[in-house]
Amino acid sequence: MKVTRSDIRNVAIVAHVDHGKTTLVDAMLWQSDVFDSHASVESTGERVMDSGDLEREKGITILAKNTAITYKGPAAAKHGEPDGIIINVVDTPGHADFGGEVERALSMVDGVVLLVDASEGPLPQTRFVLRKALAGRLPVIVVVNKVDRPDSRIEAVVSETTDLLLNLASDLEGDIDETVDIDAILDVPVIYASGKAGLASVEQPEDGTLPDSSDLEPLFDAILTNIPAPTYDDEAPVAAQVTNLDASPFLGRLALIRVHSGVIRKGQTLGWRKMDGTMKSAKISELLRTVGLERVPDTEAGPGDIVAIAGIPDITIGDSLVDMENPIDLPEIHVDEPAISLTIGINTSPLAGKVKGHKLTARQVKDRLDRELVGNVSLRILPTDRPDAWEVQGRGELALAILVEQMRREGFELTVGKPQVVTKLDENGKVLEPYEHMTIDVPEEHLGAVTQLMAGRKGRMTTMTNHGTGWVRMEYTIPSRGLIGFRTHFLTETRGTGIGSSLFAGYDAWAGEIESRITGSLIADRQGAVTPFSLLRLEDRGTFFVEPTQEVYEGMVVGENPRAEDMEVNVVREKELTNMRAASADTFETLVPPRKLTLEESLEFIEDDECVEVTPETIRIRKVVLNAHDRVRANRKRAQGK
Repeated sequence: MKVTRSDIRNVAIVAHVDHGKTTLVDAMLWQSDVFDSHASVESTGERVMDSGDLEREKGITILAKNTAITYKGPAAAKHGEPDGIIINVVDTPGHADFGGEVERALSMVDGVVLLVDASEGPLPQTRFVLRKALAGRLPVIVVVNKVDRPDSRIEAVVSETTDLLLNLASDLEGDIDETVDIDAILDVPVIYASGKAGLASVEQPEDGTLPDSSDLEPLFDAILTNIPAPTYDDEAPVAAQVTNLDASPFLGRLALIRVHSGVIRKGQTLGWRKMDGTMKSAKISELLRTVGLERVPDTEAGPGDIVAIAGIPDITIGDSLVDMENPIDLPEIHVDEPAISLTIGINTSPLAGKVKGHKLTARQVKDRLDRELVGNVSLRILPTDRPDAWEVQGRGELALAILVEQMRREGFELTVGKPQVVTKLDENGKVLEPYEHMTIDVPEEHLGAVTQLMAGRKGRMTTMTNHGTGWVRMEYTIPSRGLIGFRTHFLTETRGTGIGSSLFAGYDAWAGEIESRITGSLIADRQGAVTPFSLLRLEDRGTFFVEPTQEVYEGMVVGENPRAEDMEVNVVREKELTNMRAASADTFETLVPPRKLTLEESLEFIEDDECVEVTPETIRIRKVVLNAHDRVRANRKRAQGK
């Protein structure tokens, strides 16, 4: 018999990057009295759900995280639960590069809250996560966030969101060959909110001020009304699926599970079914329930609960816990195929091991990559023709750069190659490459420059909209190759004002050769310490990445040549000392500050014959072949091969 648990709601917060998901969840936590009045996070102003250092630094959510809110407001009493309703909230990444996290998050919940910025409206990643939600038949609540922005255009954004829902519903109907209830999809509740202020209303504001609003009560009410409570068969055996992993210094590996049926108890022995179909018995040594941001021990969990369990060291994402005698098949967690690859290997430069990096061997690098596979279902690791390097495939350039940055902070020294696209062959042997749907917002004066930039990268404009605010929105279909190294040129052409975001659009025919970097590299011709004298002499040759006293070696890229060809330079030359006093001895000359490249900028900058040396202290660009004579021979062979 079907039974409903009215005391639980499982909901995911989905949106584009920087539309306010994590800030809104923080406000929900505060208004549910999750924190004590003296909690330290109150004074910091930081997003408590962004727990990782990289998440705080970059201002984005990388890992899907969950929290549990025990809501006891008026809406709980209205739904017959005056003692409170547990709302399990999953904060999902907004970037399509972390699609594996989104897939897992949506497998845990029964509905989604879609956040849309009141000024920017729905953007590509909004489309990505919303399509996933509709494909899973999850009900949607639309929240127009940041309504207090001075440039908000609330009515237009609601209309754009409705159009997006309609388009996605039509596309979905064609993809799954089933009838989709478009009227039900379009009939979604709309909440107007300011996550930063902790306010929400069902009434559309006219001047940015939310009418009759003092808290998030309208949002809580919408969640309890529109997100269905978990239903289950009270006669079905135990069935739960692992959707995420964590670790505890005391308990070891923790598996985050959603219980679909039955009751899981601490100390119980269940069937552990792996992704390959094999099954063996396993004992639950500990069961932890989420309360706010903390995990507290509990004795059992029932249908609809999202809990963490310990006691199975090798359990991984996608595995399930079932009854040994009557196992239930649960659907697999589907993840989009990777589109971008990097070659990651040990550091082979002359300066390897001379700084703080202490993880230098191929075995250590391979073990770390294997550990990443455990929790990152969207990653692929393939061998190369070298025993100390591996091809790492992921959904996008950002996700792979995040992995390299994490390894760097853990003490690894690495050599990272230029990002490449993952191609396929169709049934006729024709090469197919991944394409992206690109949305660009720029001031009108930069329209021509951006159009020319996209045309050189094989981008095809599909739509262009002028909102009448001085900004233009353009939508392109462009090969993923065209976006490698695109960001730096884009920001230069738009003087830092342009906003661009992309979404995987599938595979299509190879677009042909794409012009990459039009500048060359300045290459050190010998090893030593950089001197001010040499940089002053070479300043007119280009832009330098190094500064005085910095150690360089032969084959290291020390700057950018404005011309297309590479140039070898001597940046370690010292001024010859004589006993003659020069007339300009007391004259001081000022060096132009070097251009400091981040890891992402370095990966965008390098050419096919270059790579990035990554250490805990520094990030350097170098040629793959360091010796100048060997490099000439390698380039000649490469040209003959073409």
